Amino acid sequence: MKRVLLTFAALAAISAPALADEALAKAKNCMACHTVDKKLVGPAYKDVAKKYAADGGAVDKLAAKIMKGGSGVWGAVPMPPNTNVSDAEAKKLAGWIMSLK
Repeated sequence: MKRVLLTFAALAAISAPALADEALAKAKNCMACHTVDKKLVGPAYKDVAKKYAADGGAVDKLAAKIMKGGSGVWGAVPMPPNTNVSDAEAKKLAGWIMSLK
């Protein structure tokens, strides 16, 4: 029984940051245009992670796009700037996106 509880606690600890960052994405209205695994208005976060997987500076680039917006990378629909996201939150969101497989 103790082993089962320890295993459950370890799994919960591993998944908690991912859930917390998804909660941040919901709180900052990112999920109005994006989902984790399918295109909505913007690309799926898993597709973003795949596109930037080999880019060592991806977290910083994505954090800047989250805050300033962007256009042309994923099609004609521009991504507006998210002005209610701080630098730290943008980096946390970008890190979470890049962690998705």
